[in-house]
Amino acid sequence: MLQPRPWGRVKRENNGGVITIGRLARYAGVSIKTIRVYHDKGLLPEPGCDSSGYRRYTARHAIDLIKIRTLAEAGVPLARIRELRAASDEDFREALRQVDAGLTARIRDLRATQRRLRRLAAGSLQVLSPEVGDHLERLPGLGFSPRWVALETDLWILVFATHPDTALELFRDQAQALADPALRQIYLDYDRAHDLDPHDPRIDELAERIARATEERYGSADLPGQDVDADMPALIQGVVNASSPAWRRLDALIRARLPRT
Repeated sequence: MLQPRPWGRVKRENNGGVITIGRLARYAGVSIKTIRVYHDKGLLPEPGCDSSGYRRYTARHAIDLIKIRTLAEAGVPLARIRELRAASDEDFREALRQVDAGLTARIRDLRATQRRLRRLAAGSLQVLSPEVGDHLERLPGLGFSPRWVALETDLWILVFATHPDTALELFRDQAQALADPALRQIYLDYDRAHDLDPHDPRIDELAERIARATEERYGSADLPGQDVDADMPALIQGVVNASSPAWRRLDALIRARLPRT
């Protein structure tokens, strides 16, 4: 229970317990600019001016402002806050329950993101399963460049993070291909084409080999990953193409020979 004596020591700014906008801002933990925005949006009634031309606020303004700030910090849009101020007590409590549920979900997602960041900070391979990590560690021994291994690592992190249900199928399809000496050589040649002139005849020859090997391996069946959203394959290929003009032309040639890719 509040005791009267301590309050008697507080210096009053004006009679009647009114306060300036600056003091109101300090009480509520917001800026004066924010208070004026709330006035403009119709969230907080703007008091009239006193005889000196200053607007004076009361404890009710402070209470209302703290409520508005709390809702805004919880992610409630200002337009929704304005609606809630006119809502019944029951509707207001239900809205608060919904906000609370949304915050709980956001906290859960943030904690999951934090765990992923910590695993990433401990070493990027730990973001991936041991099966994928072991495969990536074997790539240098198969003749792949450090650049290729780094690119593969980043792309598998992306695929497993965004499409965990299909990523393993895609990964195992590639791992199986690398177990075939002829297909592995195509991957190695793709890696080494990075520094070629985009119009080097070897780019055309490699595109033809890739198209032919793809048709032989999959025939008329859908290629792995065709059931993922359309943006992801393009995003991944965009990362690959951005690192090399030769790879960019190679991709264009392959698409011309395999329209379904």
